[in-house]
Amino acid sequence: MVGDQVFPPGFLWGAATAAYQIEGAVADDGRRPSIWDAFAAVPGAVEGGASGATACDHYHRYSEDVALLGELGLGAYRFSTAWPRVMPDGRTPNAAGLAFYDRLVDSLLEYSITPVLTLYHWDLPQALQDRGGWLERDIASWFAEYATTVHNRLGDRVQHWTTLNEPFCSAFLGYGNGVHAPGLRDPRGALRAAHHHLLAHGHAARALRANGATSVSIALNFSPALPDGPDDHDAVRRFDAVHNRFFLDPVLGHGYPTDLLDDLAHLDGLEPAVHDGDLAVIAEPVDWLGVNYYAPTRVTSLADPTEPSNCPLPGLRGMSVLPPRAPLTVTGWEQHPDSLTDLLVHLSKRCGIPLVVAENGAAFPDVVDPDGRVRDTDRVRYFAEHLRAVHAAIEAGADVRGYLAWSLLDNFEWASGYGPRFGVVHVDFASQRRTIKDSGRFLAQVAARNAVPGGHLG
Repeated sequence: MVGDQVFPPGFLWGAATAAYQIEGAVADDGRRPSIWDAFAAVPGAVEGGASGATACDHYHRYSEDVALLGELGLGAYRFSTAWPRVMPDGRTPNAAGLAFYDRLVDSLLEYSITPVLTLYHWDLPQALQDRGGWLERDIASWFAEYATTVHNRLGDRVQHWTTLNEPFCSAFLGYGNGVHAPGLRDPRGALRAAHHHLLAHGHAARALRANGATSVSIALNFSPALPDGPDDHDAVRRFDAVHNRFFLDPVLGHGYPTDLLDDLAHLDGLEPAVHDGDLAVIAEPVDWLGVNYYAPTRVTSLADPTEPSNCPLPGLRGMSVLPPRAPLTVTGWEQHPDSLTDLLVHLSKRCGIPLVVAENGAAFPDVVDPDGRVRDTDRVRYFAEHLRAVHAAIEAGADVRGYLAWSLLDNFEWASGYGPRFGVVHVDFASQRRTIKDSGRFLAQVAARNAVPGGHLG
């Protein structure tokens, strides 16, 4: 159609999920508790006292969910393997757990759906947390063992491997401000945990490549900082250093930014954790970068550069985070697609490797209408605007190879429980009934045409 924005040939269209958010079956076939099972059992830790004990029951219903992907015509599925299912004690392989992912991968391939496997999406075995978790330096080698175990089983059929998903969240929200598992509040420890995440990524990337993997990545979540006024550029720099460059720069081989080290020197938590040779391991080359994007962050400078920030990231001082501007999603996130365009153009120039939008999506108040349809007009508009933003980045020269919507299914949304719904497929958690939303049909149309339709939507 006239006005359609056509994507490059071979562009990868798909959807994403994470093991603990959808699988359920937390005690089946030898699986043992993860840090999220333990965290969810703490009163008040998760909204409504929810947990992932059942979630979407994907462990038993995976064939139905893969069939939904096939019905939508999505050519890729990003999922994570559960470390406590594959290695319940964190170190010893579990044949039954590996067999589940065998079945899942085979089912995807039957529908000609490309598996995009993430090794870690926050569900650390509690047995390893009891040994120090991400605060323990040895976790880098434990993670490499886990990566090798999974690749040995699935590497003949899975081409695309992602080591970590959003180490920012796992380290800073889990060990720094305690809103995610394991619920620790230790800013210095959070910096050490973040370094150990990156070290684990490097060791796992080396292990995967030694076993023959040719498509290795890491998925980082980016939030572009927007200045409130012309005098807020230092606030942008400070926020960008901790939220974005902390993780990106070492992976690219640039080490930790000098300004970041200066900003965090008062905590003395990062540099003591960095040993000789660590940065070379972290800089093991990746073949593509997973870009997770949801919203920008608006910031302003404080008169006193040593004043603690209202942003609970470790070590941040001299700046404040401002309220987002409408329109907002149910989770209070600002909808600002231009930030995605700018981010992708910037990252493509800085990284020099292909990019894949590995997560992008929004939560809105969804209901199943009496006729059985979910008319999630706001989400359709959100996807259309953000896909146009991706297209604009490609037109500006960004090397973007794919877009994986978050999420395939409504699911357990971490500390928010089952309130926010991100899926393009509605899940009735009482009956486990699945209903494709209008947004799912929209993505199916986009994938079939390899183009975002022109004109007004909704």
